[in-house]
Amino acid sequence: MPQRRSHVAPSAAQTELAAALAALRESLDAPTDFPAAVVAEAEATKAATPELDLRDIPFATLDPLGSRDLDQAFHLERDGSGFAVRYAIADVPGFVAPGGEVDTEARRRGQTLYAADGTIPLHPKILSEDRASLLADVDRPALVWTFALDSSGTVTDFRLERALVRTRAQLGYVSAQAALDRGEGGPAALLPEIGALRIEQERIRGGASLNLPDEEVTRAADGSYAIERRHPLPVEEWNAQLSLMTGMAAASLMLGAGTGILRTMPQPDEKAFDAFRHQTEALGRPWTTGRYGDYLRDLDRADPMTLPVLEAAATLFRGAGYVTFDGSAPSDAQQAAIAAPYAHATAPLRRLVDRWSLEICLAVSEDRDVPGWVRESLPDLPALMQSSGQRASRLDSATINCVEAALLTPFVGRTVEATVIEIRGVRATVQLADPAVTASAPVPAGTVPGGRVSLRLVSTDVARGEIEFAI
Repeated sequence: MPQRRSHVAPSAAQTELAAALAALRESLDAPTDFPAAVVAEAEATKAATPELDLRDIPFATLDPLGSRDLDQAFHLERDGSGFAVRYAIADVPGFVAPGGEVDTEARRRGQTLYAADGTIPLHPKILSEDRASLLADVDRPALVWTFALDSSGTVTDFRLERALVRTRAQLGYVSAQAALDRGEGGPAALLPEIGALRIEQERIRGGASLNLPDEEVTRAADGSYAIERRHPLPVEEWNAQLSLMTGMAAASLMLGAGTGILRTMPQPDEKAFDAFRHQTEALGRPWTTGRYGDYLRDLDRADPMTLPVLEAAATLFRGAGYVTFDGSAPSDAQQAAIAAPYAHATAPLRRLVDRWSLEICLAVSEDRDVPGWVRESLPDLPALMQSSGQRASRLDSATINCVEAALLTPFVGRTVEATVIEIRGVRATVQLADPAVTASAPVPAGTVPGGRVSLRLVSTDVARGEIEFAI
């Protein structure tokens, strides 16, 4: 399930909310500092210089402003009536020794955790934000995917190679979007065209990707809280399509080899669809006909209610997991939201499983055996990723609960209107429109999903992330 990232603005930095968010780290028992042996090994590690030299290719990265853990870099060019897309991935396998201190600690962490007040990284920063990161104007080993696309955006061929690269530009989402809106050239000039073609290919497949917004929690001079939601820019969605394309290519390589690990997800059931429909109705943007993927793609990004709708849609993206195989491909390899087999293979600095995917794909591409340590440890990965995923989900959920409690604090003692989303005994999941908060509340007997109820807000507890209503 995609995760929202909340950021505490300076205006809220010394508030009860900030203290509550900071306390979440301790409550989750998440590892923060790296053991000395892990740091020492990371500082001593040097990756071999690849034979293939692609430093003449002007790669660029595209990430949130200020990011330093740069997993991907791209280069886009026309090729006849189609396109050539190069997608460089940080060569984390080249830096992490199997069975070493860094590897062992990474398996314990599973993924980078994004808290409201900072990150808890998967790897020591000497690797994740320096030596392995695809920072601009420095030579870096990388795993480079090269795609041939036809005029419709369909992949006609691809390959994976280990190469030396040198990124020329580090782009931010906002500045890149502004430059594209002005019609300027630059490394991202073809991204709108290629991204739109890949989104159309997604539509044809029946897929439904979800790009959730960033949130910033602010506090006004009167003590009231607000969430400033930044809806995803088109450039973010176009960029995400490059990653999705690469993950699909990685899945095809591993399926062909009969060894690998896939990211799978079942289709949402009717209960989930019904609940989402009720939420869209509550938010005034009802989904009544067509496929949910088409509905999400057609939402007006300038509409302020689109963001809560996208957040509600995250309930349709549940049940994702990992499936490993060695010897024969699994019978059900689909990732329902993508509508194709898919693997995590583009964020090895921030997600453990990507290193295994890349090791397998590189071995297949070089026509050599998959390393023994990869095959031996494959069965361990789903449990490791499930554990880290649960930790990340708890952090995300607790963060949102604290934020929503803070948002509703000024309304204590008042009566608010809400739409019932799902009945659970004598209580229900309800949706408030303004502020857009989802909560649990008691409801009168006979209440049905989709109905409106009046609730009195009794209390909020920001530290615990708790909200209490009465009928």
